[in-house]
Amino acid sequence: MRAAGLVLAALTALLADRLIAQTEGSVVAALPGSTRSAALGGAGAALVGDAGAVFANPAGIATIRRLSVEGSYEPYLAGTAVSSAAVALRAGRITWGFGAQALDYGAEPEIVPDPSTGGRRGMGTGASFHPYEALAVSSVVYRWGLIALGVSAKYDRQQVGSALSDAWAGDAGMAIAVFDIMALGVSVQNLGGDLGGGARLPRRTRAGFTLNYTDPQGVFRLLTTVEAQWPRDRAAVFIQGVEAGLVKEGVGFVGRVGYATRAAVTDASRFTFGAGVLVGEGRLQMDYAFQGYQALGGGTHRVGVRWTP
Repeated sequence: MRAAGLVLAALTALLADRLIAQTEGSVVAALPGSTRSAALGGAGAALVGDAGAVFANPAGIATIRRLSVEGSYEPYLAGTAVSSAAVALRAGRITWGFGAQALDYGAEPEIVPDPSTGGRRGMGTGASFHPYEALAVSSVVYRWGLIALGVSAKYDRQQVGSALSDAWAGDAGMAIAVFDIMALGVSVQNLGGDLGGGARLPRRTRAGFTLNYTDPQGVFRLLTTVEAQWPRDRAAVFIQGVEAGLVKEGVGFVGRVGYATRAAVTDASRFTFGAGVLVGEGRLQMDYAFQGYQALGGGTHRVGVRWTP
């Protein structure tokens, strides 16, 4: 008998604050898709122009001028780690996007019943297994004028020892971007997503609004974003985020803060913080995000990089 079931139960309990409902069995699908989004409280429906938008609203990649690439890494809870990567390419009115996220639970020892105790205790076999969850998404967006419509196909795979579950799902989204001044985004996530055994990917509807108060190509930067999320069978979540900074002679710095309402049972702080360093008029950006967890005596730190040539 393997310890896979016990390990999965323990890790799921530690990460339960990220699950939308007990019957929805994915942690990765509920996580922010980019470091910038994580610093802004998890908002993403109206954060347009980054490849990481494929994880929140496929239509958000429509404003990419040519190419956008980004990736992030986060040592997560209980010795786990989260990583993500995304790329988006525009060709005329069509923009293609691809992204992948993974939650690595680390290696766990294989335990079998100890015959010397009549099976009442376990003993190690010397072997190990590697639990993980991986999510892949592919998006296509069509834009005409200020309006963009996008759809995504998603595949989620979870494995603990010999136990394997997977599911296909889809997202649909719309974005209205008024140049670089403001953007409105709406998306519905994880249509389908049946993992079996009553577990499903977390269905949610998102609507957000982002506004630039200054010229995003100028010296001073000030942006706010607000977002409402409606998870299936759960109370609505409301998010507010602010991004402000200074860019001069091709180099700059921005700070970020986010606030999100959360269920009372979660140990995650409602506030998130972050920063970004911009190089080459913002074509290369290095991002950082932090979220506190009281019971763990600390928090999570996420780092990422974005490149838009």
